[in-house]
Amino acid sequence: MRVYYAHYKCGVKTVGNIAFNLAGPKKSANLSINADLLRQAKLLNINLSQTLEQHLAEIVRQAQREQWLTENKDALDEYNRRIESCGAFSDGLRRF
Repeated sequence: MRVYYAHYKCGVKTVGNIAFNLAGPKKSANLSINADLLRQAKLLNINLSQTLEQHLAEIVRQAQREQWLTENKDALDEYNRRIESCGAFSDGLRRF
């Protein structure tokens, strides 16, 4: 079982396979947002910084996943070919 919250108490938040320091310094950023969308978000008391951080962490996680899959495609393909031809080490041990 994988534990995604192992470092949470240390102030590190993990989203998927990426981690970032919750206590890390904040950095100002200039953004351009649709004026009507911004007005509606303000009317609904939506915290823009928090919302951006949450969604940006998910987008970064997805981009890192895609990058990892691209970088490791040859190794994954070779592994799958080997398992297809030779089987897994536990094939003779499984009872299902």
